Amino acid sequence: MKNLAVLLTTLLAIWVSSAQTTINGMVTDKAGNGISGANVYLEGTYDGASTDENGAFFFETGETGTQTLVVSVLGYDPHYEMGDVSYFQKLDIKLIEAINQLTGVTLTAGTFEAGDNSKVSVLKPLDIVTTAGALADVVGALQTLPGTTTINEDGRLFVRGGGAEETQVFIDGIRVFQPFFGTAQNIPTRSRFSPMLFKGITFSTGGYSAEYGQALSSVLLLNTIDVPEMEKTDIGAMSVGAQLGHTEIWGKESLSFSTQYVNLAPYETLIPSTQGVRWNKPFESIQGEGVFRSKGDRTIFKLYTSFNYSNLDIDQEDINFEDFVRFRLRNNNLYFNSSYKHFFESDWGVSLGASISRDTNSILVFDNDIENNETAGHLKAKVSKSFSNRFELNMGAEVFHTNFEENVEQPDGFSFESSFDDVLWAGFLETDIFFSNDFALKLGGRVERPSVLDELTISPRLSLAYKSGEFSQFSVAYGDFYQNPIRDVLKFNRSVTSEKTSHYIFNYQYLNDGKTFRAEAFYKDYDDLVKFNTQFPQFDSEYSNNGSGYATGLDIFWRDNKSIDNLDYWISYSYLDTERDFRNFPEAATPNFAPKHSFSIVTKYWADKLRSQIGLTYLHGSGRPYDNPNTPEFLAERTRPFQNLSFNWAYLIDQQKILFFSINNILGINNINNYQYADAPNNVGVFERRAVRPAADSFFFVGFFWTLSDDKKSNQLDNL
Repeated sequence: MKNLAVLLTTLLAIWVSSAQTTINGMVTDKAGNGISGANVYLEGTYDGASTDENGAFFFETGETGTQTLVVSVLGYDPHYEMGDVSYFQKLDIKLIEAINQLTGVTLTAGTFEAGDNSKVSVLKPLDIVTTAGALADVVGALQTLPGTTTINEDGRLFVRGGGAEETQVFIDGIRVFQPFFGTAQNIPTRSRFSPMLFKGITFSTGGYSAEYGQALSSVLLLNTIDVPEMEKTDIGAMSVGAQLGHTEIWGKESLSFSTQYVNLAPYETLIPSTQGVRWNKPFESIQGEGVFRSKGDRTIFKLYTSFNYSNLDIDQEDINFEDFVRFRLRNNNLYFNSSYKHFFESDWGVSLGASISRDTNSILVFDNDIENNETAGHLKAKVSKSFSNRFELNMGAEVFHTNFEENVEQPDGFSFESSFDDVLWAGFLETDIFFSNDFALKLGGRVERPSVLDELTISPRLSLAYKSGEFSQFSVAYGDFYQNPIRDVLKFNRSVTSEKTSHYIFNYQYLNDGKTFRAEAFYKDYDDLVKFNTQFPQFDSEYSNNGSGYATGLDIFWRDNKSIDNLDYWISYSYLDTERDFRNFPEAATPNFAPKHSFSIVTKYWADKLRSQIGLTYLHGSGRPYDNPNTPEFLAERTRPFQNLSFNWAYLIDQQKILFFSINNILGINNINNYQYADAPNNVGVFERRAVRPAADSFFFVGFFWTLSDDKKSNQLDNL
């Protein structure tokens, strides 16, 4: 019996040994290098092993039949082999590097980000509103970035040789149709937005996403805050008015609002304008903004609204008239914007949005009464799907409706009306493909059909990015962009077609330890630009799309906030070479709004002992072209260079009270924006001229700002 038991035990051991299957192989990366420490196991079992220093693995299993072999290691996508266990021998498994959203390549060509949660930010929201000379204007701060041009008498965004109308503004992805205050000629405007309501900004100087259209040069994307941190009240008393803001939170819902009253009359009384203007009624405005938010587990709804009433009455010098010319403006603007996002468990997302605006103007110029109003709306639906961390899809459709009407009453009783009505349909499709942490592709296109022009346009868009090192990357971008002709053309003529640009961009970016360096070369090709044969568009003008042009240049940006304690600074430089044959130009020339060189340096220093933030901003622009009718050349002469040194000082009286002081153009430099020439020569055959200068060389601002909050720490430094 004892011998029988030994025999049975031996036979059982032999049977068990014969039932074990050996699994072995190699795990390598795409370059063939062995990956050590990878876990290799049969799914649903305890059978497995780890790879050695050469990437080899070996283990035995008693499992039979079809099984799933899993290979996983940090930094690489999981790998699966499915089949009969008898085939899991001498395997050669190559792992694909996982996409790391924090350290991987990003698509940045043509784009500046400003957001606390964006890893590619070159600016933060705090930077946007603490820049000396900007006076908390978003656009004023963006004019310190490369690719932009400071047009001192305008105030809007001029980007890479494009006019101000070539930049469009969006809030939460929805179009803003009248983003700037109305103003008089040669008096700079500013944007209507309060920076305290936005969490981040994306400013694209070219090559932007197929999701956005109707902009030949640039888009500015403003994103409102999703969830405010706390309830608070902000109070401000200023040398030019007063402001009040408040945030209320209840559960997952919140409401923020901001109101502001501005009146320059007291300022003009103390420091009157001296350069060719007389104010009958200095600029006055009352405005308000509000955002309501409701956030669910997988949803968020926002309702944004703003209103503004502003008026001014000014007499301006004109070389063609002995007396000053009166200009009066009353503007009313109302804007609503709503957005809804739902994120499904299957990685699908749906975004819906709508906006509507009403803008009316009552204008008096040369004793002509002009009444115009624009009603515009935008509906948008977008679907997104993340198939993996390597492939994302965005597609959507939208419709824009614009109705414009204008009536002109002349002193002799003659009147005429002009108008247009446009419904523009658009669709877009775009994919983000991440081949690895070092290489990514964005590919898409946009289709538009404006009813006012009755044409179909197709715009391909492409961006590529390659990560050349741990902290550096290269990007390239290409895209076609279409835009309807300007309003002053469409109200008289609708036989023209869309204007077009093609963008070519090459970008290098380095980010590490508080230092950012960007260099970007670009080329823009303009086609089908509108031309007319009169000084301004009018009923009897001859119109065509025979215009063309180009813009090419180099933008450089450097920022450092670590090398010197408490000092943060950035430097921007832009080189621009551009010519256009458009509008009433008799030949191709560089437009007045396109200086060849632009330079800026922004510094911000925190002085602990003084409890103060001190800022300096210096802007420089080379001379701008102007046309001298006393010479045969067109737009051949240049103004003297533009220079502006601005200073601000924010002093913390206590943690929640701030005294703020700023001076724009502290040196009082006599900048010349342009020259105006007489319509006819004098008695010796010379066209006389006058310099077009700012109404005042410098501007002073003083404000007291007080915050009330539960934490007793918040203040309005980020709004100054």
